[in-house]
Amino acid sequence: MTAVPRVPKYYAVRTELERIVETLDVGDSVPAERDLAERFGVSRETVRQAFHELLVEGRIERRGRGTVVSAPKLVQPLSLLSYTEGAISHGRVPGRLLVTWEDITGDDALCDELHIERGSTVMHLERVLLADGAKLGLESTYLPRNRFASFTDTFDPSTSLYAAIREAGVHFGSANERIETVLASPREATLLETTTAMPMLLMHRRSLDVDGRPIEKVRSLYRGDRVAFEAVLRE
Repeated sequence: MTAVPRVPKYYAVRTELERIVETLDVGDSVPAERDLAERFGVSRETVRQAFHELLVEGRIERRGRGTVVSAPKLVQPLSLLSYTEGAISHGRVPGRLLVTWEDITGDDALCDELHIERGSTVMHLERVLLADGAKLGLESTYLPRNRFASFTDTFDPSTSLYAAIREAGVHFGSANERIETVLASPREATLLETTTAMPMLLMHRRSLDVDGRPIEKVRSLYRGDRVAFEAVLRE
């Protein structure tokens, strides 16, 4: 007869903590670690482990010296919609903070992916993505300078880049995307107000127009505790 594994103490505490969280509203304070340790008859370290798992899952978040119930994750569609469109469709207010906007000399790999001559100038736009004022992601976009040079004078980096691209008469046709889990670098963690121990979702995208000509190369890093992705699959 196979022995039934014992449920670890922290997991039992986590289960009870989930039940408590479900009775609270977004922004409500979660009982302190010390109070929960006394309530469940376990060490504070055991409670801390349960807290950590719910923090990683985005169920709760640190606010000042306390812990509160988090807002639901922003669910982004895997589609050619912009970040702005995805956020608005879920009732969230999108925003962006400019980190870097510069012209760089593209390396061979980047120029090949954008189908431009090696050594060409590439526009690099790096922004922190916001939803209701909360920092959710860090997006680095690379555009061929010879195609989008006018953006230097016309584009507002706090607004939707995809809207500006469409207004320039460029229409998205398709995109290749890869998503994987990573840990943030110290710089990335600082920009996103998180830690290097928090799992992140890294997305690489290369978008093409309706004629198959590359539009952009994008590297997007999202906080795994605040963002989820979904796709509609059809046969």
